[in-house]
Amino acid sequence: MANRKLLPTRLLSEEGAICRTEAEMISLGEEVGRLLGLGDVVSLEGPLGAGKTQFSKGLAAGLESRAEVSSPTFALVHEYDGGRVPVAHFDFYRLESADELLTTGYDDNVAEGVTIVEWGNKFPEVLPASALRFVFEVVDPSTRVVRLVS
Repeated sequence: MANRKLLPTRLLSEEGAICRTEAEMISLGEEVGRLLGLGDVVSLEGPLGAGKTQFSKGLAAGLESRAEVSSPTFALVHEYDGGRVPVAHFDFYRLESADELLTTGYDDNVAEGVTIVEWGNKFPEVLPASALRFVFEVVDPSTRVVRLVS
């Protein structure tokens, strides 16, 4: 499991990590991704356009995946192989209930690699207690703030 003490300190501060470009958001995700391992779950929470998918690109890169990362909004899940561990990238945005997760293979994927969940706050009951939960905030059109909340 990822050691929270090793996370970039700016994510743990009250101010959070400030990102002004997509490249900065990807880089921040990559820093976190380097710390992840088998069984880790990362929940990305915040409004549309807040940088969750860009952060996910960085997470996958930090896990040494060369996969083309994109939002799984319509597919519900994308799987990325080829890194240190398999990555399952879920999006809960379009789901109406946690019961719908049964058809996505969510439970199986949590045990088999790293699980990234966009909109994880929709169904917090399915997140393990050890999940890293990041909240994304849109400050203005070019500024985003990311904070670890648990």
